[in-house]
Amino acid sequence: MFFRKKEKIEEDFSWSPDQGLLSALITGLEEGVIVYDKDFRVSNFNKAAEDIFETKASEVVGRTFSLTKAKSFKSKTLAQAIFPSLAPTVIRRSEPGTYPQIIEVSLENPVKELRIVTHKVEDDLGKTWGFIKVIKDRTRELELLRAKSDFITIAAHQLRTPTTALNWALDSLNKDKNLSKESKGELKIARQTAKNLLNTINDLINITQIEEGKFGYSFKKLELNKFLSKLLSDADVIAKEYKVKLYYKRPKSKEVFVSADKARLGLAIANLIDNAIKYNVPNGQVIIGLKKLPNKPMVEISVQDTGVGIPKSDIGKLFTKFFRAKNIEQYGVEGSGLGLFLTKNIIARHGGTIRVESVENRGSTFYFTLPTDSKLIPLKKLE
Repeated sequence: MFFRKKEKIEEDFSWSPDQGLLSALITGLEEGVIVYDKDFRVSNFNKAAEDIFETKASEVVGRTFSLTKAKSFKSKTLAQAIFPSLAPTVIRRSEPGTYPQIIEVSLENPVKELRIVTHKVEDDLGKTWGFIKVIKDRTRELELLRAKSDFITIAAHQLRTPTTALNWALDSLNKDKNLSKESKGELKIARQTAKNLLNTINDLINITQIEEGKFGYSFKKLELNKFLSKLLSDADVIAKEYKVKLYYKRPKSKEVFVSADKARLGLAIANLIDNAIKYNVPNGQVIIGLKKLPNKPMVEISVQDTGVGIPKSDIGKLFTKFFRAKNIEQYGVEGSGLGLFLTKNIIARHGGTIRVESVENRGSTFYFTLPTDSKLIPLKKLE
């Protein structure tokens, strides 16, 4: 008897959000907001949504949408936002069946680039009442980003070909045994300058691809002990030039596997090792560490140096584009300020995070994590 009565109460129980409060909250938002119940009956449609979809709230509120009716609705963009399956291009940024649902929708006639976040609304009994869609119009933002990226890409590609040829010519000239000691010194400076220029151009191209979502990744099983040993071996030549010793602190496990893009991850770690060497002191050292994190499906890699360190005031800006710490300029090491920004993005795409601890004039240690469970790798980086 009790259970039957309880079921009857649940059937009769009609729940809905406080419409007055909800309207007050969403009215002034810059993002468009659409609220509808589980039957797709729209109850709220704010001013920003009116502007995005060029449709008055009076034409939408109180109306029940269905996939069939949506196709004939005068605002195709609104129909495609409510039913993304109607849109020409949809990119999912979240796992299916989980909330909030995040998608990016490209619309035609008119052209619009929207990011739509759908939240599920539940009543006091945990039953689904409806949904709230928050829509951000990114059309202008992405147009400006593409214009900037196109300019940088074209300029970088135009510069890369002659710079590569210049490097080749200088390398060939370096093989001439008849050069005087003075000429060899000047040639060494020219080769290093040309190499730095080429590295900067390549960094610009890579970052442009990241911002456009075109920095392709191919994840495969990777054994980290061998991988890190090879990276240290590759860095040994430059370490000897700077009179810095390299060490690898091996974990207890002989083999540690992750899912990674070998080339991209190698670029990220090589950036950290390169910085640890160049901003070190004569007879300094760089220690690479690898360990499994307890009770977590993660490993942590560390790159520790005995170098110049980073001022406390600069640490918060360290992973932003074109930033270089104030205290390193005196060392005369050329750099674009792009390496750590690139490194952070690559690690994030692998499902990890990066942080740094540093004491000025004592050295720095960069720590970053990588998941050992491939399910923790994001589907795609969210811009």
